[in-house]
Amino acid sequence: MTKNTGTVLLVEDERQMRRFLRLTLQSEGYAVIEAETAAEGLSQAAMRNPDIILLDLGLPDMDGLEVIAKLREWTSLPVIVISARDQEGDKIKALDNGADDYLTKPFGAGELLARIRVALRHGALKSTEPGEAIFTVEDLKIDFLKRKVYRSGGEIHLTPIEHRLLTVLVENAGRVMTHRQLLKEVWGPPYIEQTHYLRVFMNQLRKKIEADSTRPRFLLNEPGIGYRFKTDFD
Repeated sequence: MTKNTGTVLLVEDERQMRRFLRLTLQSEGYAVIEAETAAEGLSQAAMRNPDIILLDLGLPDMDGLEVIAKLREWTSLPVIVISARDQEGDKIKALDNGADDYLTKPFGAGELLARIRVALRHGALKSTEPGEAIFTVEDLKIDFLKRKVYRSGGEIHLTPIEHRLLTVLVENAGRVMTHRQLLKEVWGPPYIEQTHYLRVFMNQLRKKIEADSTRPRFLLNEPGIGYRFKTDFD
C-alpha cells in the first residue's frame, strides 16, 4: 500500500484534467480533495486544511488571481497555479499575488510531482525555528544567526545587500520570486522598477556562491519573470 505523503486540494473545473491530476497524485500516495469552483475551493481550504493547493486560473465563478489574493489574507499554504495561460504577465501577476509556483498546461506528471515536492519543502523551511536557522544544500551552508555563508567549508564574504538578497531567495527556496518581489524585499518599495539593480547584484552573488557562475546550480533565472533558488538535485 502506498504511503500517504500529504493532502492536495485540487481546484479545477475541467473534468478530464481533474481526473488526470487525481490519478497522478493518488498513485504517489497523496490524498486528494476536489473542488470545481473558486467558492468551493476557498471553502475546502478553510475547512480541510490541506498541505498544498493546485489552482486553475480559469474558474467559472471567480478568476484564480482573486482566489490567490483571498487565500493569502489568512493562509500561507503552498499554492501552485496550473493554467493554460502562458503569457509572462499572467505568471507574474499570479506570483506577485502570492502563488508559490506556476505550471503551464499541458505539463507532465513528473514535472508536477517535482514542483509539489519543492513547494512542500519550501513550506517546511518557512516553519523552521529561528534558533535552528542553518540552511545547507550540497556544498553551500548559510548560518542566518551569525550572518555567515560557507561554500565547501570556506567562508564567503557577502556585502549586506548580497546577504539580504540570498536570504530572501533561500527563505523562499524552490519558489519563483518575481523581480518586483525581490526588489521590494531587498531594496524597498521605491525600487520595484529598478531591475538593473537586481541583475547586477545577482551576477555578483553568483560569482561568489556558484562553482561556475555561467552555469548556476542554485540561483536560477526565470526569463522575464524573476529568480528561483533551487534545492532539488535528486
